Amino acid sequence: MRNLNFFMMAFLVLTIFGCKKADYETVETADSTAVAATTDLIEEENYIPETNTESYAALEENPFESPLKEPLSTFSIDVDNASYTNIRRFINEGQKVPKDAVRVEEMINFFKYKYPQPDGQHPFSINTEYSDCPWNKNSRLLKIGLQGKNVPMANLPATNLVFLVDVSGSMDEPNKLPLLKESMKILVKELRSIDKVSIVVYAGSAGVVLEPTSGDNKDEIMDAFDDLHAGGSTAGGEGIELAYKLAQQNFIKGGNNRVVIATDGDFNVGASSDDDMLKLIEQKRESGVFLTVLGFGMGNYKDSKMEILADKGNGNYAYIDNIQEANRFLGKEFKGSMFAIAKDVKIQIEFNPNHVQAYRLIGYENRKLNAEDFKNDKIDAGELGSGHSVTALYEIVPVGVESDYVPSDLKYTKTPKVAENHSDELATVKFRYKKPDGNNSIEIVNIIADKKTDLENSSADFKFTTAVSWFGLKLRDSKYIASSSSSDIKRLAKSGLSNDEEGYRSEFVRLVDAVN
Repeated sequence: MRNLNFFMMAFLVLTIFGCKKADYETVETADSTAVAATTDLIEEENYIPETNTESYAALEENPFESPLKEPLSTFSIDVDNASYTNIRRFINEGQKVPKDAVRVEEMINFFKYKYPQPDGQHPFSINTEYSDCPWNKNSRLLKIGLQGKNVPMANLPATNLVFLVDVSGSMDEPNKLPLLKESMKILVKELRSIDKVSIVVYAGSAGVVLEPTSGDNKDEIMDAFDDLHAGGSTAGGEGIELAYKLAQQNFIKGGNNRVVIATDGDFNVGASSDDDMLKLIEQKRESGVFLTVLGFGMGNYKDSKMEILADKGNGNYAYIDNIQEANRFLGKEFKGSMFAIAKDVKIQIEFNPNHVQAYRLIGYENRKLNAEDFKNDKIDAGELGSGHSVTALYEIVPVGVESDYVPSDLKYTKTPKVAENHSDELATVKFRYKKPDGNNSIEIVNIIADKKTDLENSSADFKFTTAVSWFGLKLRDSKYIASSSSSDIKRLAKSGLSNDEEGYRSEFVRLVDAVN
């Protein structure tokens, strides 16, 4: 009996000890897991939740203006097309396009148009066309197009390119850093022996991974890109500082000096707020170094920051959604993307109140300028690249027609009569620009006749531009369109399918077809 009690007591002690050991091991394992998870989070401060955190700057549509109250409309050109490729990405993935991701002018300027080359002393030709507005039956549309001079590659100045590459943890996805590397290789193939390339990376800190290297050494440059790996947080501000410093140290007088930022825009260390980035990039703009911003990825994409960088940094902005887009923007359109032929290009238009009851600039909401900014050479504006075109549309309500968008019961404000020698003029449009290395602007004046062409007789470019604008307004759920029929937009776009050697216009028709 005594032996039985002893064995029972021993069994009880061993059982209790075993349970405690198991509990201890469980706690120890849980603690280890927690420590590992915490370490991962510390090492990856840029952790991306599964929820979509993409951000877009809010836009408020341009309203209709009376030429009696607002005689001048002034804006900076915009050659960016990031909005279009981003919209394409949403539609191709069957997702709803965020309203503020739609910038109509960037949709229009994605496409090429058959504008003539300039034949005078100025670096661009001016082209206008006036026709009917398909979404408002009592309105008309005025198209203004600029065509930049196509400069042969051999005649372009030497280039000093500094690539600033985001290698933070958020870039560790197939459509980010791996796509970025392949995209950079396309651009590197376009380089000449007179061109210099440097590479700066930023993650937890910024550093130089390739000192200035001749464009002839393509294998060395491409190897440097191949060696990049993602990890860490995003010291965007520090990276920008270092990239501009390197560009200035290797500045080519009379050359093309440019920083190329490649990122998803998710800056979260250092100068991270939009205001901080704005101040920083405005300071760097004074260095004479131009800027190209390349956006990659989705889910945490920060379009708002990318656009600020490009708009305020003497730059342009593209969204690379696939290798085909990289080949288009960085390969086929390398000259237009990387070589400016004119900077600070501004447009100011004065409408004749004898013919125009109201007008509205379509798009360019974040490019509008004050009237007095037009002649102020200290005010920044957009750049025009070699062979680039820029197009803008105005919706016009002619005098004598009723419109839901124009007050029709004014008692005291009457349309004044303008001198007879201006009776055939719809508007006067002025352009100002500077040479890439200049500080003083040059002005051009052009008169637009009050001569309308029926929509069916308008050019293929006019029809297609109008269809793209209409689709953009539909995606924005614009309050200024009476009709938003996809079938009508598609029909108009198909009537403008000429000049479509690469199939981008046909692709647009398919996108329209995919949206109800």
